[in-house]
Amino acid sequence: MEIAILGVLAVLAIPVGLIVALVSLSTVKRQMEAVQRRLAEAEGRLARIEAQGAAAVVPLAAMPEGMPEGMPEGMPPVVPEVVGAGDRLAEGAAEGAGPDLGPFERSSVPVVAVQRAAKPRKPDLMERFGAWLRENWVYAVSGVSLALAGVFLVQYGMERGLLPPAMRVLVGIGFGLALIAVGERVRRRFGDGVGASTAYLPSIFSGAGLVSVFAALLAARQMYGLIGPEITFVGLIATAGGAIVLGWFHGPLLAALGLAGATLAPFLVGGSADAVDWLYGYFALVAAVGLAVDAIRRWAWVSVLAVGLAFAAGGLLHLGGGGAAGWMLMVVALVVLAVGVPGVRLMPDHAGPSALQACWAAAFGKGGLRPAFPALLAAGVMAAAVLVLVLTPGGQIGLLPFVLLAGLGTGLSLWTARAPGVQDLALLAAVGFLARLSLEAVWGGPLFWAFMAELPPETAPPLTLSWLLVLGTALSVGFALRALRGAAQPVVMSLAAALTAPLAALAMEVLWPAAAVLGAYGWALHVMALAGVMVMLALRFAQADGGDLRRVAHFVLSALSLIALALFVVLSASALSLALAVLVVVAAGLDRRLGLPEMALFAQAGVILLGWRMAVDPGLSWAFEAGIGGAVLAYVGPAAGFAAALWLLAGRGRAGAVAFLESGLALALVLLADVLILRVINGGPGGMLPEAHWSVALMALPWVVMALAQLYRVKLGGRMAVLRYALAAVSGGIGGLGLLVAVVVLNPLWGGDLVRGPLGIDTLFVAYALPGA
Repeated sequence: MEIAILGVLAVLAIPVGLIVALVSLSTVKRQMEAVQRRLAEAEGRLARIEAQGAAAVVPLAAMPEGMPEGMPEGMPPVVPEVVGAGDRLAEGAAEGAGPDLGPFERSSVPVVAVQRAAKPRKPDLMERFGAWLRENWVYAVSGVSLALAGVFLVQYGMERGLLPPAMRVLVGIGFGLALIAVGERVRRRFGDGVGASTAYLPSIFSGAGLVSVFAALLAARQMYGLIGPEITFVGLIATAGGAIVLGWFHGPLLAALGLAGATLAPFLVGGSADAVDWLYGYFALVAAVGLAVDAIRRWAWVSVLAVGLAFAAGGLLHLGGGGAAGWMLMVVALVVLAVGVPGVRLMPDHAGPSALQACWAAAFGKGGLRPAFPALLAAGVMAAAVLVLVLTPGGQIGLLPFVLLAGLGTGLSLWTARAPGVQDLALLAAVGFLARLSLEAVWGGPLFWAFMAELPPETAPPLTLSWLLVLGTALSVGFALRALRGAAQPVVMSLAAALTAPLAALAMEVLWPAAAVLGAYGWALHVMALAGVMVMLALRFAQADGGDLRRVAHFVLSALSLIALALFVVLSASALSLALAVLVVVAAGLDRRLGLPEMALFAQAGVILLGWRMAVDPGLSWAFEAGIGGAVLAYVGPAAGFAAALWLLAGRGRAGAVAFLESGLALALVLLADVLILRVINGGPGGMLPEAHWSVALMALPWVVMALAQLYRVKLGGRMAVLRYALAAVSGGIGGLGLLVAVVVLNPLWGGDLVRGPLGIDTLFVAYALPGA
């Protein structure tokens, strides 16, 4: 056993001896480079002095008439104060006046403008790292070798049966502490700077020592089970604290070695794969160490390396069998660390602009915004975390990703009150929440199928959608509080507050079987409760904004939309059309009373929705079969609502809304006419289409009238003329097609339907004379 131990020590001595030899050679090389650099600097200074001395002599031809008194004859005149005055000459040329030459006239010396050289581009991070690696690859290789020596010391002892497990762990820790002590000894005596003969050597020893201690602690927990999770984390935190302290004194090489080695140690040590979720916390701790070192020393790339390694290690652990819940909790912890640690403050204070603002400006050709590095780092970590929370599948995680996304959005919106550079990162959480909510139904996730399995009346309705709506509401309320208490972009935050929860409710209505599981009235109550929240927020913003009701309009629109959604769930076809028409009138009244242009936009959207309902869903097919009262109400109600809205908006300058309302009114009357004509022809309800020349022409006639009315309104001009032309073309095409069928296909001359009625007012008059008139 003693021989084996001596063999292990001999193997460990190899990288140490290699480092010492290579450092000696590197010292000689550095000294030679320093001599060459000084020689080049001396030659450059000499060349500049010679050039300045030649430029200082002024030719005799350039001398003015009349020599200054006291100058000896035959001596070449020299312009005083010219040597080293190149910058002043250039400045004088720019200002239109030469330099002050004392007794000489300014016009006697020609002024030459000096063109400054363009400022060279600084190399980026990867270029600097590549250059450093080319010059100092020996240190990187030596550091990795020494770190691996400490890691494999524990594994070798296990494979060969050398020493009990506890002694193997202690030997690994002792080896690491010895390396740290050697590194500190060298640093204190010889230094760790670039110009020192022992440059990077202390960082190599100390970094390798940290890796060895991390590996020994992980082996004690993961391989041998000698210590519990509490003691493990205490030891890891103590080691991490020591790494931060060492990072204060050493160069960036120590940070790189420590981060890389500590991240790779669990994969190199191995151990049981049954319970590895605790390693997510370990990787988050390693990332916190890197961020803390960066916060102290301002090495930006250390933070990038720290979070990059943490994401990579966590992803590999998840793919190798780690739980989805731990993976999601880890990325959320990384977001909190990336926002909070670099500023070394309890409340973040990142200055603007933010990364999202810079992207928005660049997308619209308004570049020039350059966020600070901490803001860019936080944005990158947040984007990566949201992707993980949206795309990570899981069978037993339930509502966890939604809870984490809502918590991130709400927490960041309140926590970053003093940090305009990262305040809008909460919007990414809202986007992720809506995306996960939609994808869960589209892809058929576990939560969706669990919700589908709870169909009443066999089981009680589940609370899944209730909790999801509560989480969406929490996001909206968090954004609203941020907008009320001062936000870098108050209008954007208020829009996010007004849209997040309503869009979540809309996604549940469209993609989830909400009404089927919760019942129509139960789901409608959920939506109406959310509409009440939007009304309360509208009142709160009305108090805060005074006479400026722009942000109030956002919440009023959300409340009206949610009321319409609730009515859509519970009402019949005709009642729903009537209710939507009432909402259009309410929107027009709010615009008239409060001067809110957004209400006119809601009225336009209401016209489009009601037009779809009258023509397509449930449309004419339903109106032909339904009772006469409901059918008439489904068209008379919207027509009356459009007429009332037109009266309320008269003289308000809402050209777009007026054009939409006029078109909607004409469409409602045309469709009502067709419904009544067909029902009269069929003698009651029934969907049989007309087959005679006169009946087809009679149903086409309202569309022709609508086309003529639109063409008549074109004379008003404005930007809505294009819309009127388009509607005239569509309605004219429908009416013209019907008349063409009546004239060509169903014409009585071809042996079709017989002509009926008294002469002069028969079916020929209805089919041809009336449209011709």
